[in-house]
Amino acid sequence: MERTDLENKIASFEATLDELKGQLDLDRLKATIESLEKRTYEDGFWDDHQSANKVIADLKHHKNRLSTYEELTDTLENLKIAAELMDMGETVDSVERDVKSFEKTLAAFETTLYLSESYDHLGATIEIHPGAGGTESQDWAEMLYRMMRRYCERRGYTIDMNDYQEASEAGLKSVSFTAEGSYAFGYLKAEAGVHRLVRISPFDASGRRHTSFASVNIIPQIDDTIDVDIQDGDLKIDTYRSSGAGGQSVNTTDSAVRITHLPTGLTVTCQNERSQIKNRAKAMQILRGKLYKLQLEKHKDEINSMKNIGTSIAFGSQIRSYVMHPYTMVKDHRTGVETGSVQKVLDGDLDEFVEAYLRALAKGELTNDNA
Repeated sequence: MERTDLENKIASFEATLDELKGQLDLDRLKATIESLEKRTYEDGFWDDHQSANKVIADLKHHKNRLSTYEELTDTLENLKIAAELMDMGETVDSVERDVKSFEKTLAAFETTLYLSESYDHLGATIEIHPGAGGTESQDWAEMLYRMMRRYCERRGYTIDMNDYQEASEAGLKSVSFTAEGSYAFGYLKAEAGVHRLVRISPFDASGRRHTSFASVNIIPQIDDTIDVDIQDGDLKIDTYRSSGAGGQSVNTTDSAVRITHLPTGLTVTCQNERSQIKNRAKAMQILRGKLYKLQLEKHKDEINSMKNIGTSIAFGSQIRSYVMHPYTMVKDHRTGVETGSVQKVLDGDLDEFVEAYLRALAKGELTNDNA
């Protein structure tokens, strides 16, 4: 990169940071932090544990945003100084490395500003189910599971398996796992919906092209700061012997748990833990997340009905297509982002798609055709 290019890059960083400063509204942000800190010193603050946890979580969230912005500002000043010293011993290569590193950090921070919903900072439970089509769709569901795991690993999330149902010939019947980490739900929600694969089927002796579908459901991992009312009488709880991949305790005890919420028909299965008690606790947490998400979706549907905007999660209304034959392309139908590097995407490189979705969502650019 030429010196002039580096200087132009640094100037663009300064403009971006100035724009982000306006989005953050620093004066208001600092006032919010001060107000929340004062609340933590009030008498009886911890009397309501749930309310106190919500305040602490909000305080941490706002402090992180402020400190990250301040760190970026300091780093940019150092970059500007380094650029001025290039004629005095500072190498262009060294400054270029720092510019590239700063560019990634700045882009990541910019994306977090799109995550403004109160539940975006939570962990997430990912459920994947194959569509109609037997082995072909089950194999596609397995490929999506690998892709989602790789993406979570790239982001440094901790992964915990909840339930894995292996298909008889290839692929999977269903899988559920949890990703713990900063803004896991906020980022992963971009993957919720139906994913479509077009390829020459490895299971077709005639070598014909097949189209397969699989659905991805992203559920916020509800914590104690969010209240979800669940009545004991609304639950049906079944226990049974674990099956499939799951460690030494599989098929030895009735530790697997299935909880059905009767009013909604929502079902959660958890069998990865050794004890029934732990599986039940994990299943209840996921159920709370599902019910909370259902409440949010109902609210969204009410708003959309007023705006004449509708969304569908039916098979065939895919959010993204992965084409491996007769050409290679991955295209997100909501944002229009596409790439020819199918394998790269299947290896978990989803940043471009996720960031474009969050940007469009924040700017209200998703409509009836692409939401």
